[in-house]
Amino acid sequence: MNTRLFVFLFSVVIFSMQAQHQSESNLKELNLVWSKFYMAFDSLDYSKMAEIHSKKLIRISGEQKITDYENYISNYKKRFKKAREEQVTNKIALRFFERIQNDSVASERGIYKLVRTDKNQNSKAYYGQFHVLFIKEHKEWKILMDYDSNEKNTIGEASFQNAKSIEDFKSFIK
Repeated sequence: MNTRLFVFLFSVVIFSMQAQHQSESNLKELNLVWSKFYMAFDSLDYSKMAEIHSKKLIRISGEQKITDYENYISNYKKRFKKAREEQVTNKIALRFFERIQNDSVASERGIYKLVRTDKNQNSKAYYGQFHVLFIKEHKEWKILMDYDSNEKNTIGEASFQNAKSIEDFKSFIK
């Protein structure tokens, strides 16, 4: 199936089911996946990234690049190895402006902030907008599609602060 068609159809399904099962319970389960995502960056452990992504992953970069699960995880393995060798730390945080889910699919959009600190304690922050689609595989949430872009460098600290905290469930349960 054409990737664009798949993403479009998946989005239609998600939005048509939006009001059916919005729940704090699902958001808490999704936050467990996000906590593993945070841990992967904190520990520079690519295996944690592999664990939370579906083998059917579609990774779309705002740089107009599409990769699959194997390439995506391989890239993190190399990136995290290089960071360890160069004594670079990564700290990532997410804030949200949309969280839609039911008991089997979820769509989450927001802003990420990645702070990289080198061995001399010099830090630089990177920002981007993300859209992640989750599915439940064997009763576990997995990331099926991951898209991000810095929107031509228009995303920054103000965008990050304007989005909602990962713990703010009330803003997303209608």
